[in-house]
Amino acid sequence: MAEVSLYENALKQFGKAADIMKLDPNLREVLSYPKRELTVNFPVRMDDGSIKVFTGHRVQHNVARGPAKGGIRYHPNVTLDEVKALAFWMTWKAAVVGIPYGGGKGGVKVDPSPLSIGEIERLSRRFFSEIQMIVGEDKDIPAPDVNTNAQIMAWYMDTYSMNMGHSVLGVVTGKPLDVGGSAGRTEATGRGVRIAAEEGLKFMGDNPADATVAVQGFGNVGSFASKLLKDEVGCRIIGVSDVSGGLYNPDGFDIDDLIRYRDENKALIKGYPKGEAITNDDLLAMDADVLIPAALENAIDENNAKDVRARIIVEGANGPMTPEAEDIIAEKDIFVVPDFLANAGGVVVSYFEWVQGLQWYFWDLEDIRKALHKIMKESFSSVVNTARKYDTDMRTAAYLVSIERVATATRLRGIYP
Repeated sequence: MAEVSLYENALKQFGKAADIMKLDPNLREVLSYPKRELTVNFPVRMDDGSIKVFTGHRVQHNVARGPAKGGIRYHPNVTLDEVKALAFWMTWKAAVVGIPYGGGKGGVKVDPSPLSIGEIERLSRRFFSEIQMIVGEDKDIPAPDVNTNAQIMAWYMDTYSMNMGHSVLGVVTGKPLDVGGSAGRTEATGRGVRIAAEEGLKFMGDNPADATVAVQGFGNVGSFASKLLKDEVGCRIIGVSDVSGGLYNPDGFDIDDLIRYRDENKALIKGYPKGEAITNDDLLAMDADVLIPAALENAIDENNAKDVRARIIVEGANGPMTPEAEDIIAEKDIFVVPDFLANAGGVVVSYFEWVQGLQWYFWDLEDIRKALHKIMKESFSSVVNTARKYDTDMRTAAYLVSIERVATATRLRGIYP
């Protein structure tokens, strides 16, 4: 059986919304293709003196609303098709929250786990030099993604700056604070999920302070979302899970204590004594007001979707539901806040970091949080109003908002020459 193209699947989601809004066929044609695809094959000297050639990609889907924006991942399964799809989705993520970016994404086909820190640095610097022809603070601004981090962003920034002959803070985001990073960036995606969950509960007529929450995935996004929902909203986090299994506590977890345990136990929650051990499937079927899948893609599929009992799903991960599962969830009348709205807090604060870098003027943490809350709440409201207008689901409504904004910018700018 032929392998299904991730990009073709992305186009199907786009097509559903384009049909509903009766998008101009000419604009539909333009928006169905990436603007630019760059593939590079580059040599890296390994620690043993040998030379190995790696393949990397950078794709810019659309730049009608501003520079391309999106992460760079290091993974052995990176393909051009995957990077194209991720760049495509980034266009809509930036547009749905109204920030002036287009969509970009990058990746290197590599398993970084056996590489030394020196090999990773040499690989990172050489790759960024190879794609420098299309990146820049006014063209394309990369960020961390799978298996990349703040240190790698610092190497990218330094490499670009050395090649340009002066420091260029705005060429990447997700940098360490000491070299132009932004306060609030680490918590940003989790904070966005926390805001989306609270807004979803209000929309459903619930008192957020009385809500129970189950969180699948206790990494950066899941743990910050859990902590903020408990501390700032008053929710009870009754279920959490990670790759080692799940935990249940009907009285709610002390999230700070659980985070401490995780950090002291190889980043895993298994064995935490203040909860009943459960499976990941048990967590997905938990009787909670809110379910936050914040782990891997396709975690909710046609086999377990029928067991989901939450009234609201807030997608912290990218693509946590298969299309088949989504049909089942829709039949159960569960309210879904889609991924590219719910987890957009990261790209919003990346935008703030970029603005700060351009100005060489850095904001206080509370100003960043206040600005993020404003954008996320306004974006949620815009998508809800669009869902009502077209009598459709939240994911399709989010696409409708995004496509309208990108199509309008494309139409106004025109086709050159």
